[in-house]
Amino acid sequence: MPLLDPENWQSHNLAGGEYAVTEPATGDPLGTVTLASAEDVTAAAGAARAAQAEWARAPHFVRAAVLRKAGDLFTAHADELRDWIVRESGSIPGKADFELHVAAQECYEAAALASRPAGQVLPSEAARLSYTRRIPVGVVGVISPFNAPLILSIRSVAPALALGNGVVLKPDPRTAVCGGLALAAVFAEAGLPEGLLQVLPGGPEAGQALVADPQVPVISFTGSTAAGRAVGEAAGRHLKRVHLELGGNSALIVLEDADIDAVISTAAWGSFFHQGQICMTTGRHLVHASLYEEYIERLAAKADSLAVGDPHREHVHLGPIIDDAQLAKIHGLVESSTARGAKLAAGGTHDRLFYRPTVLAGVDDSTPAYAEEVFGPVAPVRSFSTVDEAAALASDGPYGLSLGIVTRDTARGLDLAERVPTGIVHINDQTVNDEAVAPFGGIAASGTGARFGGEANLEAFTDLRWTTVRGDVAGYPF
Repeated sequence: MPLLDPENWQSHNLAGGEYAVTEPATGDPLGTVTLASAEDVTAAAGAARAAQAEWARAPHFVRAAVLRKAGDLFTAHADELRDWIVRESGSIPGKADFELHVAAQECYEAAALASRPAGQVLPSEAARLSYTRRIPVGVVGVISPFNAPLILSIRSVAPALALGNGVVLKPDPRTAVCGGLALAAVFAEAGLPEGLLQVLPGGPEAGQALVADPQVPVISFTGSTAAGRAVGEAAGRHLKRVHLELGGNSALIVLEDADIDAVISTAAWGSFFHQGQICMTTGRHLVHASLYEEYIERLAAKADSLAVGDPHREHVHLGPIIDDAQLAKIHGLVESSTARGAKLAAGGTHDRLFYRPTVLAGVDDSTPAYAEEVFGPVAPVRSFSTVDEAAALASDGPYGLSLGIVTRDTARGLDLAERVPTGIVHINDQTVNDEAVAPFGGIAASGTGARFGGEANLEAFTDLRWTTVRGDVAGYPF
C-alpha cells in the first residue's frame, strides 16, 4: 500500500491557498498541496505544544521505539520515496538513495539520544544535592529548503522529537512532498502521537509567522545566507534560540603532489553533484600552478562527458535545476564572469532547466562565479604558487562551511587545514559529505556552528536546567 496519497494532501484545512507540485524535468504536475497561512502556523504550534507535554513525560524507550520504527519505514518505503525525491527535486536516483539512507540513520541516531545521560551531579558549597538536567525546549520550528529536502528536514525533526519536543515543520513548497508530507506519513505509521509533528508547506509568510510565534522557542533554519540573516534578526527580536545552516563557497585545494588521475573525479563530484545545488558544493578550485593547465583540460573533458537530462526516465549524471529563477541566476553569473574575462572551458549552455556542467578558467577575485555562491553546476578554477597563497585564497570571502585538500602528504594537508577558518574539513576528498553521527555546520556567513548531528543535537534541542535539593528548609541571616 502506498505511503503517500495525493488525494489527502488538501484535507488539512489550511488557508494559504493551493500550490501545484511540479516535476522540474518536465513541468508536469505531480499533485496539489494546500499551503499554510500565518493563522495556520499559530494553530499548529498550539497543537504541537499541547501534545508535547505528555510526549516529554513518556519513557525514553517509548520515544526511541518510534524513532527506530521511522528509520525502518524509510527503508521499507524506499522505492516509493525514491521516486518522489527524483521527480520532485530533480535528483538522480543515487542521490535519492543517499537521502533515504541518511534519513534512516538520522532516526536511528536520534533514537539513541533518548537514552543518553540527561545531566550531571555537581559539587556544591552547601549541604545539598546539586545537579543539571537537560529538558525539552517545548516546540521546535524547522524551516527546510528544496535541495536535499528529506535530509535537511529529518536531521532536525528526528532529534527534536526523540528528545521530547513537538515540531512544526515548514518545508519549501517546491519540495513539499519529499521534504514534508513524506515525514508526516512515516511518523504517523511509526506510531508518533497525533499532534506532535505539524507539517505546514508554505511561503515566506508562514516562515515569518513560525519565527515570531511565542509558542516556538527554538528555530532550526537551513537555507540561503540572505534568508538566514533575516531569520536570525527576527528570532533575536523575540529572544529565541536559532540554529542557522546557510550557504557556502567552499574551496578544494589541490597541492602540487596530488594524484591528478584520481583528483578529477573527486573534483567533478564536488562541483556537479545534484547540479551544484548543495550548500557544501565545491565552488572554488584552487590548483597548484604546476597542475593548472592539465587540471583545466581534464576537468573540462570530464564535464563534457557527463549526461544531463530527466533522471526519472533516463540514466543521467545531472538532472534539472529546480526552477527558472534559479537557472537564470546561474546563467547570469556565468555570463557576467565570461564578460569579465573568465574563459569558458566547458558548458555554459542549457536546454530548458538542464544546465550543462561548466568549467571556468582564468578567474580572479572579480569573477562573479568565483566570488559568489552560484548554487549550480559551475567549477571556477584558479591557480596558486605557494601553500601560503592557497591558504589565503581559501580563507578569503565571507563563508566558512567546508574545505577539501588533496595531497599525498596528509600531515601537510592537516597543517594547511588549520590555517583556513571553516566548519568542516576533508583531506583527500571533495567538500560534499554528510553523516548522521557527525556534527554539521559552518561559521561566519555559513551559519552558527555545528548544531546538527550526534551529541550536538543535545545542545540544539534541549535546555540545561540547574536543580538543587536540600533535606531541610535553608536558613538565612534575615
